[in-house]
Amino acid sequence: MRNHWGSRFGFILAAVGSAVGLGNIWKFPFITGMNGGGAFVLVYLIAILCCGLPILMAEFLIGRHSQKDVVGSFRELTPQSKFWKSIGWLNLAAAFIILSYYGVVAGWTLDYLFKSVAGSFAGNEPEAIAGMFGALVTDPVRQLICLTGFMGLCLVVVISGIKEGIERWNRILMPTLFAIIFFMAIYAMTTSGAMEGLRFMLYPDFSKLTVNGVLEAIGHSFFTLSLAMGAMITYASYMDKKEAIYPVAIRIAFLDTLVAIVAGLAIFPIVFSVGMEPGGGPGLIFKTLPQIFATIPLGGVLSTLFFLLLAFAALSSAISLLEVLTAFMIDEKKYNRKKATIFMTIAVYLAGIPSALSYSTFGNVKLLKGMEILDSLDYVASNFMLPIGGLLIAIYTGFILDKKISKAEITEDGSGYLTIFNIWFFTIRFIAPVLVFLVFLTKIGVIKL
Repeated sequence: MRNHWGSRFGFILAAVGSAVGLGNIWKFPFITGMNGGGAFVLVYLIAILCCGLPILMAEFLIGRHSQKDVVGSFRELTPQSKFWKSIGWLNLAAAFIILSYYGVVAGWTLDYLFKSVAGSFAGNEPEAIAGMFGALVTDPVRQLICLTGFMGLCLVVVISGIKEGIERWNRILMPTLFAIIFFMAIYAMTTSGAMEGLRFMLYPDFSKLTVNGVLEAIGHSFFTLSLAMGAMITYASYMDKKEAIYPVAIRIAFLDTLVAIVAGLAIFPIVFSVGMEPGGGPGLIFKTLPQIFATIPLGGVLSTLFFLLLAFAALSSAISLLEVLTAFMIDEKKYNRKKATIFMTIAVYLAGIPSALSYSTFGNVKLLKGMEILDSLDYVASNFMLPIGGLLIAIYTGFILDKKISKAEITEDGSGYLTIFNIWFFTIRFIAPVLVFLVFLTKIGVIKL
């Protein structure tokens, strides 16, 4: 008999944990500020409704109806078609590849958490603090220690099962994450950069919102919900049949977006209060912010809280990806949970070693477009595997899957949500696939803006 979540609340926390990752903390706030602030947020919310939410509901209905892992789900629903069964394998491969390098990046957050606790930033010159990141990524031993530590944490959570492991840990991780991020946002509002930070994140400047910005919003609405990597299908396979898909999906999309917006309100007022320009990507997190924490009141406490927040966000996302792989081994290969979790953790760990050594031992190895191993894997996953996977899921649920199955799942066997189903069915057939396809063409350079 298949395991199920202990409660709806537990499932929502786990799914939000999967969706809330490192990208929510640094990428969303940055791209929001660069693309018109509130104008971008408005487009992003529309994109969530037209693209992210419909595909999220599609993954939920596939997982809940089949009650199987990501590969088994598509085989169960369309046993006669080899092509459509391949979506499950694509999702599984994406989960494996992403977790292999995500574990490396997540390991950096652990290293910086220990630095914060040890007070390593205090009293150092800005150049020395900025140089710490380069010293970390070019040190093969520290990189492997960080990867080992992080994958060890993932193993501990997932090996304990659905209720006692993933659900139990997310009941600790997610409320703590929300508490930290709201505390930091409240503190940020007391700094001299509060108004500038608010304006950067929320003021609608439509002159900055380009076509490229609109496509960025659409793309992020899709990527931020952990779609096309098997996580939501796997988590939904543990859903109780009595849980309604639409209300749960709405709550998850709302909480994921809330975290991203509050993260921006927590970070950028502090950045502006010391007269620094907001830089994007890992540079902001691992170079700029530690310099700021070294100079402001309560900097040591804020630094520790911030990197704890990052570590929690990374862990909650990573355990969902490891569960995708573990569930596959349990359902398809008939391993017990302990054996399946250990096997897949070791496999991902070994696959992650080249990424961990991308900037040191294997620094001379260049793959796609002259990029290092880690960046190349991220490029393939983000620009090809995820958009293609999302596009195929939208087409599959809109045109291939028996409509009776979709209708029964979303209307709860006809007991409600009929209007929601009709809107969803139209969107998943004619709007979501077009939007994902446009993002895909832009990312691979076919559409140049």
